[in-house]
Amino acid sequence: MADQTQKPELFELNNGTIQVLLSNLGCTIISLVVPDKNGKLADVVLGLDSLDLYQAGLSPYFGCIVGRVANRIKDGKFTLDGQEYSLSINRPPNSLHGGHQGFDKKLWEASNYIRGENASITFKYRSADGEEGYPGAVSVTATYTLTSSTTMRLDMEAIPENKATIINLAQHTYWNLGGHSSGNILNHSIQLWANHFTPVDENTVPTGEIVPVKDTPFDFTTEKTIGSSISEVGMGYDHNYVLDCGDEKSGLKHVAKVKEPSSGRVLDLWSNAPGVQFYTGNYVKDIVGKERAVYGKHAGLCLETQGFPNAVNQPNFPSVVVQPGGKYQHSMLFEFSVE
Repeated sequence: MADQTQKPELFELNNGTIQVLLSNLGCTIISLVVPDKNGKLADVVLGLDSLDLYQAGLSPYFGCIVGRVANRIKDGKFTLDGQEYSLSINRPPNSLHGGHQGFDKKLWEASNYIRGENASITFKYRSADGEEGYPGAVSVTATYTLTSSTTMRLDMEAIPENKATIINLAQHTYWNLGGHSSGNILNHSIQLWANHFTPVDENTVPTGEIVPVKDTPFDFTTEKTIGSSISEVGMGYDHNYVLDCGDEKSGLKHVAKVKEPSSGRVLDLWSNAPGVQFYTGNYVKDIVGKERAVYGKHAGLCLETQGFPNAVNQPNFPSVVVQPGGKYQHSMLFEFSVE
């Protein structure tokens, strides 16, 4: 597996319409360039200007894959098969996105790098038993593929080697369909195929309730602008939605449709995960990004398809436990278009 002392590398997937720059540091989408309604190209993901800056820890999870378990685990504690485990507390009082040195901080091994029309690349990482407090060794792969001129697919798999463990990977790109340096995303409209969401406590951990979005500012079952109700939810949206009403195709559920009015760019997201964390960049503040652009609050939006946060401590949430011999499998499809 990848030598953690090596320098991170960049890899390009380019089919003439979508151009994606990826790094083996955290399986990160560094840039993603797509045309607008007039054919004008723009990079629609937030990011930093050099891999050195990512390695220095200056990225708030821009574009990376987070794990072993995405999102928050309450107090960094859980019990599995009668044994209690304590994880790194990197967002007190909780563990967030895998701990201090989660999968986003690791160098993955790049393999199966194919250029051209159906360009793809696979990244591999082996997480050791006890890493950040998690039980059991796990072998992880993530494959990015340009499946058509306007579509990118991500397939993530993880196999526990010897012990039951918890696994919940998420892709953490911050999207701004107007272009990464075009200001905030409050004018983007979004539809989420979710009739329910999971309310959170004061530390952004789900309480265990699953409640309807109807007649609340969390209702995106019909398209509306992100800014229309955001002032009613504190700092902004940072909530897990239950994907319970979308169309399906090829085993993936329709998660979200995002539109940016001035460029006409549209992103349709599909996934087989049970939930999506809709996050509006509430904690982004004066980050110097690509091309010296300064990203402020709400500069991007995240749609992190995933298992529910803190699921290991909530028996009524879908389980994130994977047994040895079992396999974790999580796919996402990003479809770009213009309207």
